[in-house]
Amino acid sequence: MAMKTEDDKLKNVSKMYREIGPYIGLGMQLAVTVTIMVFLGIWLDKYFNLSPVLTIVFAFLGVFAGLYNFIKSVLKSGK
Repeated sequence: MAMKTEDDKLKNVSKMYREIGPYIGLGMQLAVTVTIMVFLGIWLDKYFNLSPVLTIVFAFLGVFAGLYNFIKSVLKSGK
């Protein structure tokens, strides 16, 4: 009987991870998008000698793109 409860616990944990799996990577994806855009802005600022204009512009673009993708993914997985 003890084995049955262990199997049930394992199945419950497995089910939980399958349900939350799509959401786990969304935060990381948002952070990576913003980080890449900021570093792209820094690199372009150095290339065109426009510091900090492009860093700020690309940071905002990264935030908007990341949030757009985040919201789109959450709405899509909610259906």
